[in-house]
Amino acid sequence: MTELLEPHAIGTATTRRDGPAKVTGTAPYAFEAPADRPLYAHPVQATVGRGRCTRIATVAAESLDGVVAVLTPFTAERLAGTDDAELAVLQDTAVPFRGSAVALVLAETPETARHAADLVTVGYDTEPHDVELDAGRSDLYAPDSVNAGFPTDTGQGDADAELERVEVTIDETYTTAMQHNNPLEPHATTALWADGVLTVWDSTQGVHSVRSALAGVFGLPEDRIRVRCPHVGGGFGSKGTAHANVVLAALAARAVPGRPVKLALTRQQMFTLTGYRTPTIQRVRLGAGRDGRLRALRVDVVEQTSRIKEYAEQTGVPARMMYAAPNRATSHRLAALDVPVPSWMRAPGECPGMFGPEVAMDELAVALGVDPVELRVRNEPERDPENGRPFSSRNLVACLRTGAERFGWGERDPRPGVRRDGRWLTGTGVAASVYPAKRSPGSTALIRFEGGRYAVEIGAADLGTGARTILPQIAADALGVPASDVEARIGDTDYPKATVAGGSSGTASWGAAVVAAAGAFREKFGTDPGEGAEASAETPENPAEEQYSMYAFGAQFAEVRVDADTGELRVPRLYGTFAAGRIVNPVTARSQLLGGMTMGLSMALFETGTMDPRTGHVVNHDLAEYHIATNADVADLRADWIDEHDPHLNPMGTKGVGEIGIVGTAAAVANAVYHATGVRVRKLPITLDALLPALP
Repeated sequence: MTELLEPHAIGTATTRRDGPAKVTGTAPYAFEAPADRPLYAHPVQATVGRGRCTRIATVAAESLDGVVAVLTPFTAERLAGTDDAELAVLQDTAVPFRGSAVALVLAETPETARHAADLVTVGYDTEPHDVELDAGRSDLYAPDSVNAGFPTDTGQGDADAELERVEVTIDETYTTAMQHNNPLEPHATTALWADGVLTVWDSTQGVHSVRSALAGVFGLPEDRIRVRCPHVGGGFGSKGTAHANVVLAALAARAVPGRPVKLALTRQQMFTLTGYRTPTIQRVRLGAGRDGRLRALRVDVVEQTSRIKEYAEQTGVPARMMYAAPNRATSHRLAALDVPVPSWMRAPGECPGMFGPEVAMDELAVALGVDPVELRVRNEPERDPENGRPFSSRNLVACLRTGAERFGWGERDPRPGVRRDGRWLTGTGVAASVYPAKRSPGSTALIRFEGGRYAVEIGAADLGTGARTILPQIAADALGVPASDVEARIGDTDYPKATVAGGSSGTASWGAAVVAAAGAFREKFGTDPGEGAEASAETPENPAEEQYSMYAFGAQFAEVRVDADTGELRVPRLYGTFAAGRIVNPVTARSQLLGGMTMGLSMALFETGTMDPRTGHVVNHDLAEYHIATNADVADLRADWIDEHDPHLNPMGTKGVGEIGIVGTAAAVANAVYHATGVRVRKLPITLDALLPALP
């Protein structure tokens, strides 16, 4: 790997370069792309849970002044690629789930488009739909693999036999809810078909992946498609892959060449068309000796997928490597239902998959009479339990110890339900977190010298995570110049290819390419380049990835207060301590960690999509009824980290920080609720009906 020069920019607390533009409203977003005489698109969604459209009446809509066209399965262009059923929009009359797109209105104003969509009437032949997830279903099946290519099932030793022999066992079922991404900026696209080229401005986590998806759907060479994401108002995984809305916008643009088409999903439509986190049912079994050392671990997961496209959340994967246990087994089973397609949501797999095991560890600590922090320390593995590799760095114990000290854990009375402050029962809880330290191959960075400054060009997307700020910091150290002399140009397929901003892998993947490009630039031009000098390089291979297991770790500590009469739950304190390699920018890193912890708090207290089995749709599909955490829901929120040097990761020594913060947070809150009340809650979110019947 190319080595960095003596760092001076990396580690500097620098405010985000795009901050002023965002807070003053001058940062352009996809829906605000420059456009001459734009048209506005609005989808018509199916109102039945399953069936087929028999007729689509469009005359009333088409008669409105300002309506240009109504696309239906009977009139829309035939797509070249329909293997991905989620993207094969308006290609047939089948209704796979309620809310799927059955028509699209194009009009001169967004108000007209929405009104016209309401005037489209659809007739259906309905079929019985099935949207209920249950672990006892007879049609559960094992997918070939789970998300990110992990094996569906794993086993080492004989977990079942050991669970029969050990002295102390935990055997409980934990459930997490259907959750929906709600980034501040909804999914939005502007598409223009002109001069044989399709240009798309999209709110996306990866311009090149959107281009590739559109090329396949429309049968176009990639050089006839340009995708741009000038600024993105959050994604959290939901914008990591193309969804139906992007294809709808491009399909509409193809129908009206020369006129740009703008499509912004409503908040309600996002609950159906942009993916969601599948609900999970996790049976967790732990077996330990009286010394607190795990002898057996088994995690069996049931979750749902859509009947038209499989997505298998890797919920059981983190349990495979987290703690030392000689006998272990994990499994995943899916129910294919008449529901929208689930997809990525911040920390897929690790986020729901750490809730069950981390609450189970708390239950085991209570059964053994061992401090929950100490129990986790006792089960610290020397090597990765799954593959036997050494960890490139593993500082979970340091996070637990340091976090406990900063939180004041040592003063904790372990007895549940005995502390009162007036009418409030108080308690504290802890949980550990883990997330892979990923680096994706396939990115290229170009460095050019022009106008006395250096420009870094790479097609990366900045979701608000700070890529525009930290990539110049990385380049500055690699070039040996001040960060103020470096500019990042990102978010456009006209720039060199970049991998998706997802899996907490962006900085590691793009930064490694930037460092390599800087090395090539200095080797070619030295320290006195001429105007227009440029060099590029790809993300280099890292042989250490085959020799070490690479993860970020963390420990979350929560304090809760529960009203003994009403069950009202409050969180005065939520602390997190993390080991995430070298921190490039403390300002942006802390923001990401706090954001993740806030989402974890939201997962614990509020977030659940409520599916009505009679109609097949999420009834609380807006932010009035789908509740999320706000500033008022936690009084003291802190994120910090330990200094960690890991020479095996990448030239910067970085691990991702975008997702580690959410992992473990919900379990810490649930464990604190038990400590406060003596009520063990194994279902998220934690609601009054779970607490009230058992409160003292």
